[in-house]
Amino acid sequence: MNRVKTAMLLATLTAILVWFGQALGGREGLVMALGFAVVMNFASYWWSDKIVLKMYGAQEVDEAQAPELYSIVRNLAQAGQIPMPKVYIIPEEAPNAFATGRNPQHAAVAITQGLLRMLTREEIAGVLGHELGHVRNRDTLIMVVAATLAGALSMLANIAQWGMIFGGGRSSDDEGSNPLALIVGIIVAPLAAMLIQMSISRSREYLADEAGAQFSGNPLALASALRKIQGYAEQVPMHHGSPATAHLFIINPFAGGNFAKLFSTHPPTEERIARLEALAAGRR
Repeated sequence: MNRVKTAMLLATLTAILVWFGQALGGREGLVMALGFAVVMNFASYWWSDKIVLKMYGAQEVDEAQAPELYSIVRNLAQAGQIPMPKVYIIPEEAPNAFATGRNPQHAAVAITQGLLRMLTREEIAGVLGHELGHVRNRDTLIMVVAATLAGALSMLANIAQWGMIFGGGRSSDDEGSNPLALIVGIIVAPLAAMLIQMSISRSREYLADEAGAQFSGNPLALASALRKIQGYAEQVPMHHGSPATAHLFIINPFAGGNFAKLFSTHPPTEERIARLEALAAGRR
């Protein structure tokens, strides 16, 4: 099912890019957009994980550089019966983490310096167990492709907006750009990016929470970690990256106001904590 959804996301990007290209430059724009879409589709599948890791300045570490962290990940991978993923540290104080990779054989987990500093070993294990749950459930491909596509659509909207400001979109040539289509595109592209993010089912977070509790053997530690990360997310900003990647993280690092929460890529943290507490009490 994840493969089908990934293909649908790539097809959606192609359609929007081609339409936008025609709006920007007529027939020539359509051809250029089609070529760009082919490149984006290929890059999204093969390199989107590397793109996202680089976006956050994540640095790969080995066992010699981070023995305790490496040990936690190895034990969790063994508990989940999945290959040992690559381990990255993100130079950010905001505590958070995400997993990426097109399949369990090419997976990576990334954790911020702030999370390593602010959480206990048990809480870190719960968080990383959650991320390895995404890996085992094969969520990571569709999540990282969605992040790449959402970013590309947001970029298109910015290009079109600046084009309108500096005179792009005005042409006497019938085959040229369409100003009305550009205006529509400026509005539609960010909306499409948001919908792509929301297409990642929020139920995946519940399943990953359960996997994290199972792998670490401590649902309450993961619940405590979620509570801490949520609190810090509202106080300590993430300095790099983009809201287009918010759904990758265990908690949205770009938390906004009440309006933003209506379109949240994550289920309510309070509900996730309640489910984990019920799991620990044997009620689920």
